[in-house]
Amino acid sequence: MVRILLLAVFAGAVAPAFAASRGGEAIAATRILDLHYGDVLFQYFIEEDFEALTRLEAYSHWNRMPNHAGEAELLAGGLYLQLGMHNEAGRRFEALTAAQLPASVRSRAWFYLGKVWYARGYYDRAVESLQRIEGALEPALDAEKRHLLANAFMHLSRYDEAIDLLRGWNTRSSWVMYARFNLGVALLRSDRLADGAPFLDSVGRSEARGEELLALKDKANLALGYAYLQGGQAAQAMPYLERVRLDGPQSSRALLGLGWAYAELGRFQDALTPWLALHDRNLLDAAVQEAYLAVPYAFARLGANGQAAEYYEQALSSFETETGRIDESIGRIREGSLLRDLVGADDAKSPQRGWFWQLQELPDAPESRYLYPVLAGNDFQEGLKNFRDLAFLGSTLARWDENMVVYSDMIDARERAYAARIPRVDSLLASNVAEQLDARRKSAEGRFNEVVNSADVAALGTPEQRAQWRRIEALEAAIAADPGNEELAAMRDKLRLVRGVLQWDLNQSFRDRLYQQRRELRALDRALNETADRWLRVQRAREVAPTTTGDFAMRIAALQERMTALRARLEGAADSQRGLLADIAVNELDAQKQRIEDYEVQARFALATIYDRAAEQSR
Repeated sequence: MVRILLLAVFAGAVAPAFAASRGGEAIAATRILDLHYGDVLFQYFIEEDFEALTRLEAYSHWNRMPNHAGEAELLAGGLYLQLGMHNEAGRRFEALTAAQLPASVRSRAWFYLGKVWYARGYYDRAVESLQRIEGALEPALDAEKRHLLANAFMHLSRYDEAIDLLRGWNTRSSWVMYARFNLGVALLRSDRLADGAPFLDSVGRSEARGEELLALKDKANLALGYAYLQGGQAAQAMPYLERVRLDGPQSSRALLGLGWAYAELGRFQDALTPWLALHDRNLLDAAVQEAYLAVPYAFARLGANGQAAEYYEQALSSFETETGRIDESIGRIREGSLLRDLVGADDAKSPQRGWFWQLQELPDAPESRYLYPVLAGNDFQEGLKNFRDLAFLGSTLARWDENMVVYSDMIDARERAYAARIPRVDSLLASNVAEQLDARRKSAEGRFNEVVNSADVAALGTPEQRAQWRRIEALEAAIAADPGNEELAAMRDKLRLVRGVLQWDLNQSFRDRLYQQRRELRALDRALNETADRWLRVQRAREVAPTTTGDFAMRIAALQERMTALRARLEGAADSQRGLLADIAVNELDAQKQRIEDYEVQARFALATIYDRAAEQSR
């Protein structure tokens, strides 16, 4: 007789421990005081986490974010956590919890440290960290904290503490639904059906909205139904199995369980209804495969041996076909087609990388139809994330390689420009231009002092006034040379009047012009000081430029050598990861193949039994 195959409804806790949303979870509202920190946040919010972390580390090294030191370190820990680097993230958060920082920063540091410990399986440390949070977190983080704490209690078998935490938690957050489901499943695993049933029942009766919570609701009803079925309480199991949606992902398991519940009660005619509905579904589903044996089993118990034999033969034919297809899929996976299809199909649609990346769509390949369970599993998802991250790092190194070529070209251009300009620079440095300019400045200052001391108002006149003054002096000299000439007497009086008027005008503007000349001298001093400073800088650049260019060239060469070594390591790690993922997928297909072979054995045995019984009756 076909035995009940209890499906893996308790295979693992539901819901990831961390949300994959992008809302700045590690960042509190703050005023940007350092431009470089704003640059990091820009990269973070456009989901360029690797670039944000690279710039964050560089800016921190050069102390470009002094006003955001604590927040920057917290963000760095969050980015390391986002990229799956738990050890480094834990180190950052531990350092923050011991630092003299605002309470809000320390609370978030304790939260993320607890998150790290939980992800690494140190549940006692996770509990300790989460319980050290002081004050209230943001509502979203507080809900996640309670979820993590409840799950950590469950992993430590501290169920009573988890029950107390969840019973006192009144919230509309979806985290409470996941926590109640996980607690209910954990209690069922510990043979505490009476304690776990209320939690699963509350999830199964909830008014869920959205596909994710509806699926969780179905899983809760399915888990509770199978728990009662396994406990020999088939009648109590039926209402929960009937709650599961017929168009949901758990419908096949629910139909199978409902059929076995009827069978346990001896109602084989009723059991055929869900089993026949299941029989028409995709044979890839393990529940459908069992239904291929359950249907003829029910017909045999009803005495319809002919129909039972027909369904057994149909099952054997279908199982044989599927076994051949699985063998073909295993061959394709060994050839490496799986990862090429998986990463290539999703790459253009999901630019996000790191720990929270999830495969969004399966490629259209023959093996995909067999790998839904393994692709949804944590081990394969984590391995696929690692493989994708390795590919991303490889493309990043390739881009940096191109940058190194550009930097080398820049250095070459700099050396050529230096070689072209050096003769002019040497000629300038060898000349006495600076000394000549300084001598001219001193001469101008001496002339100015003479004007001030002698009150030579004409010296600061306009060019026209100075020309008039010179003409007056020339005429006065000519008249003075002939003092006895009566005709020049009248001209002497007019010339004296003209001289007085001109001197009056020059005296009126003399002070203003002295002030303006002093300003011009000060401006000339500033220009000469700037000239001297640039002169020294040119001399220094002449001495250090070849050395600086050589240093840059050496650094670029060292970086290129380092990147070459990193590429080799990345390729080795990618090959290892590719082999690991292929092994996981092949092991899953081998398990499916073995399960089908077991079903074949049962079908052949049952079919032989029917034929033997028919042969005995014909004698």
